[in-house]
Amino acid sequence: MTGTHINFRRTLVVAPHPDDEVLGAGGTIARLASEGEDVFVAIVTEGTPPRFDRADVTRTQAEAAEAHRVLGVKETFWLRLPAAQLGEVPHATVNGALLEVVRRVCPQTVLLPFVGDLHADHRLTFTSGLVACRPHQIEFPKLILAYETLSETNWNAPYVSPAFVPNFFVDITNHLETKMLAMEMFSSQLREPPHERSLPALRALATLRGATVMVQAAEAFVLVRHIA
Repeated sequence: MTGTHINFRRTLVVAPHPDDEVLGAGGTIARLASEGEDVFVAIVTEGTPPRFDRADVTRTQAEAAEAHRVLGVKETFWLRLPAAQLGEVPHATVNGALLEVVRRVCPQTVLLPFVGDLHADHRLTFTSGLVACRPHQIEFPKLILAYETLSETNWNAPYVSPAFVPNFFVDITNHLETKMLAMEMFSSQLREPPHERSLPALRALATLRGATVMVQAAEAFVLVRHIA
């Protein structure tokens, strides 16, 4: 699906780690914000010592704040669950943390990481995100999409893990440069080409996804649920 206007309305982007939201949906966030929509980001995990150096964590969080400012994010929620250890957290705790954000934001649209991603934090975030968005609540998201994350989505096991086969595309031609600028804010996470977490790789993916639907640049998603 593509179009001249995307009717996402109030949108929540859920990211397992800071920078996933930019890698997977930065152009979409920028486009929605430019069209006057409110976009919120929930960062599920935070690095904790001794696995992660506190100074590095603080730096990454500051980079995220700058990236979100560039994109036009209305508010960022930090859930502060342990990074790379989400599988050790009771599932009900992760569910509850995301449910609290969903109830607070009341989004019409939720963007989640893809269930087939290599990183366990991504898979668990997807599952808990669906629990938080269950449609038996009074208010619940009507549109749920899963985004792709370079260096995670494409490293799954072929024919064993779910494959990312996009069926929903957002034209970000006019917002690709904003996405690139936001990613530049994450200098601690960027790598030199040909690494996937390099700016040229990110631009190449946007070009490829755009060519799929005959636009200059796009972000691709898997449609999880749409209630019209």
